[in-house]
Amino acid sequence: MRFILFALISILTLPMSAQYTPTEEDAFMVRDLYTTALEDQYGYNWLRDLTENIGPRLSGSEGAAQAVYFVKQHMETLGADTVILQEVPEVPRWERGTKETVRFVDAPIWGNIELPALSLGNSIGTPEGGLKAQVVEVHDLDHLDSLGPLRLKGKIVFFNRPFDNSKISPSSAYGGAVDQRVYGPTQAAEYGAVAAVVRSMTGRLDDVPHTGVTVYREDTIPAIAISTRAADRLAQALANGPTTLHIEMDCQNLDPVTSYNVIADWEGTDPDAPYILLGAHLDSWDVGTGAHDDGAGCAHITDVVHLFQSLGYRHHHPLRLVFYMNEENGLQGAQIYAKESEKQGLTHSLAIESDSGGFLPIGFRCDGIPEVLTPGFQQLHAFSDVFSPYRIDFQTGGSGADISRLKSQGPLLVGFRTSPQRYFDLHHTDIDVFSQVHPREFELGSAAIAALVYLWDQSAGKK
Repeated sequence: MRFILFALISILTLPMSAQYTPTEEDAFMVRDLYTTALEDQYGYNWLRDLTENIGPRLSGSEGAAQAVYFVKQHMETLGADTVILQEVPEVPRWERGTKETVRFVDAPIWGNIELPALSLGNSIGTPEGGLKAQVVEVHDLDHLDSLGPLRLKGKIVFFNRPFDNSKISPSSAYGGAVDQRVYGPTQAAEYGAVAAVVRSMTGRLDDVPHTGVTVYREDTIPAIAISTRAADRLAQALANGPTTLHIEMDCQNLDPVTSYNVIADWEGTDPDAPYILLGAHLDSWDVGTGAHDDGAGCAHITDVVHLFQSLGYRHHHPLRLVFYMNEENGLQGAQIYAKESEKQGLTHSLAIESDSGGFLPIGFRCDGIPEVLTPGFQQLHAFSDVFSPYRIDFQTGGSGADISRLKSQGPLLVGFRTSPQRYFDLHHTDIDVFSQVHPREFELGSAAIAALVYLWDQSAGKK
């Protein structure tokens, strides 16, 4: 019943496309948002501070703890009316360690060369001194099941399904390959395998390994990713006969810790209006500095507040910025926020998430319960003419991992979209650093998000 009530409240607060069409004044305001963003580059410089002064921010790490207080301080400096550290208990604490070695053992083609590798998040380490075993190559989880314990017991399983680069969207290629990294090692352990090696999740052929989460259980085996070029070398060796690898890792899972979501609120001129929520995840992987994933998102939503302040815009809705913790390896922060939101009876008219990097913006994708999605998308579509000069479009289908937990509570969920063509070249790697973020592309993203918030806020304020 409470979910139904929240949904009805949200529907009543949603602007219908027939109720509000942007004016010429709105178009000028949007242009000012873009101009200001491109000229002063506040968010881009904020991102520099986060990534270069704090660095990597793996959940449960000291870097993540420092990032929480970094953001809290900056929200207070921006004049937030309230800043809350929302407790997120039982955050996983995984440490990579110092040893990550995958090498051939007397391979006919490659001898004893080492392969570029990164342990997968949540993996256990190998026994001291490492382990050595023959390799069995599989291309999908069904193939793994067909081999069973007779072929896999005592072996290293090599998951080698590449991206389908015929896909126009690399995100679709990622979705078609990532199950072998997330679920493959645990499934291989059930058949008696001693370790898992996974081809990195990228369509580019290079020597950059990609980490990422793998499902962990007490009986899960050591799991490590190798670069795409290394995966091709290993496949070539296997094509020429039995191949043995030596793997050594000293990563470990420690006791979980308590961390925090950072929530910053700015009051609106209408005390009865529901929240407009802007979200991004504060945690990152421990390699690189998470500049695109998701430092850029955190900087985008911070930039929106700065842009409104710079132009003297007084928003009708209260604005809420949520910096989520633990998106990368658990989504604990999103679950806690959604649970507490429902418990407190909060209403959100609109929730926007930025988690597609600081690349060139191309649009927004939205989701919601049917009663909310239909009128909400109609209103977004009514904004199209204003966004046309900036080449921003609107689509349905999906939003963001963190805000999606709010769907049953009734807001329109909107995921910010950037060009995905280079995203998975950097995703979860040591080259996801500030120098890979282009200032103009990044600031165009800030302006697009700010413009959408402005137009949504205007549409409700002038009904």
